[in-house]
Amino acid sequence: MTPRAIVRCAREKALDVIAICDHNSARNVAATARAGKASGLSVIAGMEITSVEEVHFVGLFPSPEVAELVQEEVYARLVGVNDEDVFGVQAVVNEYDEVEDLDERLLVGATTLPAERVVNLIRGVGGIAIASHVDRAGFGIFGQLGFIPESLTLDALEVSSRVSVEEVRQRYRQARKYPCVTSSDAHVLEDIGRAITLLRMAEPTFEEVTKAIRGSEGREIYGYKRT
Repeated sequence: MTPRAIVRCAREKALDVIAICDHNSARNVAATARAGKASGLSVIAGMEITSVEEVHFVGLFPSPEVAELVQEEVYARLVGVNDEDVFGVQAVVNEYDEVEDLDERLLVGATTLPAERVVNLIRGVGGIAIASHVDRAGFGIFGQLGFIPESLTLDALEVSSRVSVEEVRQRYRQARKYPCVTSSDAHVLEDIGRAITLLRMAEPTFEEVTKAIRGSEGREIYGYKRT
């Protein structure tokens, strides 16, 4: 899952825009964005943050620099050291797929940030806050908390490739109140593009994606596709 390999696979799947959302880190976002630009692929800066309740939240950000500001807060609230024998090497690479550093933090772990703080942190920098894979028992908001607290100002819910958005809205009444997106949540190259959200927008940018998710200025989510 190196920048150039991710970009190549995304282009082969005819994707226009992707988001890089590593667990509790944004250190590989800028390199992937640079690799994407060279290939005509739009790469949105993102991060998948784990709250203290062990709920996953995707944050999408206006730029890699903004994502890195959020990363500072996340890193300050992470505990533990990575065990490479168990969780693998956490490489930080450049746009040429060259390893520049190894992150020794326990990125797979939960932060000490409460869910409300995570959502406010994302939105406070102009980001989009999405509850990750809400259909999953593990790390999904319904599986971990049983419901969506009214205090959480979420922009959308993410549905995994395992089920349809319609199934999730039938299963969870609260899901009917939010826009839904579906994505591959790819951890290996062959999973890239296995779930796609179709957006009506003027161009593949963070600003346009934001408008589509919020249904403003004629932009909208108009469909989903699973492969």
